[in-house]
Amino acid sequence: MTDQTTLEQEIAVEQRHLDRVYARLAELRRAAVRAERDGYRLARVGNLGALVERDAMVFHAAQRRHVLDAEHEGLVFGRLDLRDGQVLHIGRLGIRDENAASLVVDWRAPAAAAFYRATPAQPLGVVRRRTIQSSGERVVRIEDDLLDPAAAPPDLAVVGDGALLATLSRATGRGMRDIVATIQREQDEAIRSPGSGVTIVSGGPGTGKTAVALHRAAYLLYTDRSRYAGGGILVVGPSSVFVEYIASVLPSLGEETATLHSLGTLFPGMSATRTDPPEVAAVKGSLRMRRVLERAARDAVPDGPTELRLLYRGALLRLDRKELDGIRERALPRGARRNEVRRAGFDGVFAALWAQARRLDIARLPEQRAFEDEIADRPEFREFLKAWWPRLHPRHVLGWLARPERLRRYAGGVLSGAEIRLLTEAYRSLDTEGLTVADIALLDELDALLGKPVQPRRPRRDPFQLAGGVRELSTHADRQRAAREAARERPADYREYAHVVVDEAQDVSPMQWRMIGRRGRLASWTVVGDPAQTAWTGDPAELTRARDQALGRRRRHHFTLTTNYRNSAEIFAVAAAEIRRLDPDLPLPTAVRSTGVEPVELTVPAGELETTTVAAVTGLLAEVEGTVGVITPVSRRDEVAGWLGGLGAPRLQVVTSLEAKGMEYDGVVLVAPGEIRADAGVRTLYVALSRATQRLTTIEPTA
Repeated sequence: MTDQTTLEQEIAVEQRHLDRVYARLAELRRAAVRAERDGYRLARVGNLGALVERDAMVFHAAQRRHVLDAEHEGLVFGRLDLRDGQVLHIGRLGIRDENAASLVVDWRAPAAAAFYRATPAQPLGVVRRRTIQSSGERVVRIEDDLLDPAAAPPDLAVVGDGALLATLSRATGRGMRDIVATIQREQDEAIRSPGSGVTIVSGGPGTGKTAVALHRAAYLLYTDRSRYAGGGILVVGPSSVFVEYIASVLPSLGEETATLHSLGTLFPGMSATRTDPPEVAAVKGSLRMRRVLERAARDAVPDGPTELRLLYRGALLRLDRKELDGIRERALPRGARRNEVRRAGFDGVFAALWAQARRLDIARLPEQRAFEDEIADRPEFREFLKAWWPRLHPRHVLGWLARPERLRRYAGGVLSGAEIRLLTEAYRSLDTEGLTVADIALLDELDALLGKPVQPRRPRRDPFQLAGGVRELSTHADRQRAAREAARERPADYREYAHVVVDEAQDVSPMQWRMIGRRGRLASWTVVGDPAQTAWTGDPAELTRARDQALGRRRRHHFTLTTNYRNSAEIFAVAAAEIRRLDPDLPLPTAVRSTGVEPVELTVPAGELETTTVAAVTGLLAEVEGTVGVITPVSRRDEVAGWLGGLGAPRLQVVTSLEAKGMEYDGVVLVAPGEIRADAGVRTLYVALSRATQRLTTIEPTA
């Protein structure tokens, strides 16, 4: 195994244990099936006692089989290495081997408590805590926390952030041990802050903000499980790449307790990964867009009918554009939600037609109710109503902004002429290129303005009802389990979370804060970020106002992380020099780990950029054991990915400078840093330069 990396070796160790667990699980399931089958045979005895014994035996065997089947996926998700030499694997249910030795400790058992409660300040006898992610029956990822470096044996393998702490703690000199204690103390205090209110964690690159936020979520789930698992935890990150990256960090605890979303997927049924240029994102993210959207939400439907003509008993009933607009405006007073007052609009049309019919003195005119029934029965009238006041989805109304004349009308007096031109150009490609991440918050705002169409209440389906009205035979336990599952079901647009985690909060726009805030009205919050990394170029006062409105008047607990333990000092010096362009006096974290390897800075003719990039990436894949990230300007991402497609390395990822936020790689190749600075700004380049833990290569093309 000498040609394997440490990560691959450790995954192989966990895979061998997982193979034993699933083999034992298969044996236990076969035993449960046999017991269930044997239970039914007892009925052949024919007496009442045998029937009672059959029911009990079948019930317990079927229940055991159901548990074994239900917990198959992700069965083992953690491991504890203790000071006394014991190794405990933590999972969704307890499993013992044929000799009664523990293979998996149930997460609810007292022995598993340290998996959630142990911290660097109070390790509770735990030297190393390992999170294990599986796909099916295969281990795909592991991540370690080294909680007690002083007790770690010299040959203890540690991967992930824990490996960096292990390196620091084993370094020569008292100073490094003090630094490790500082890192652990800062993070532990934030993780264990009060569950209520808002915990705000700030810190520069490499200080462990994301790890703190997710470990805090796990800590809250353990300390008050009924509250946080019942209400749910929402974790919001800046991009889908970032969300995939953190998906395995938060332990599952045996059920769906946390929901992960990027800012581009928070509105149900919609997903966006495309980003706007900073100046366009600043306009879309401004609170002034709410006024623009309010006007759109109240406007007449594009290409909708502008006149109603009906022949009734020989008389022509006619409503022109002005009358129809007046009916719509009266039915839609300020604050009303269009989809919810649709009936009022229809009633206005009926009333206007009735008043006109009376003025025309139509012979044998029936009572108003009978008149309305006659009109409502006419297909052409029903088609008019559906076209004049349709049920509107936010995507429909957002599409109206792609019409320049409408956008100018909605934004006039709200946005400047230059801002209107920016939006006009941006929305020109809406139908062909789709939504951007900033548009998702606008959809959510429109959803709040439009409301939900009134729908008849549907009765909850009986899960035991079969075809033909026959009800499936079920036990009391079956019905209880079905009731619990129904209670846990959450709508796609769930908005009653008990806790909300916002990562990379410095990049959340005012409109995005409004979107997140709607899902956190009942929640406590954990907000982590670094103001120095912000890509927001809009009004800072507006941003503060929107954030404060989302967080409410809850008590706030502030924590600052000051130690960059992820970047080497050599790499962070390059990133620090970049951000100092904006603010020479900006307080930055201290990078304490030195590798003696300076970043490589290459300048090549534009025609040699492809070959130089491929060579640099190939070299890094050979030099580092872990992941390699290639960070590009937004416009070059697909081009660069095409250059590297032939390498086929699972450790390799190509991301844009915006997608790189929150990510980390062992080695980074940064393509065209000058373009990133020009297009996305110095702060974004600062982020890109601080993603590497071991090796950094920048490649600047020249004309």
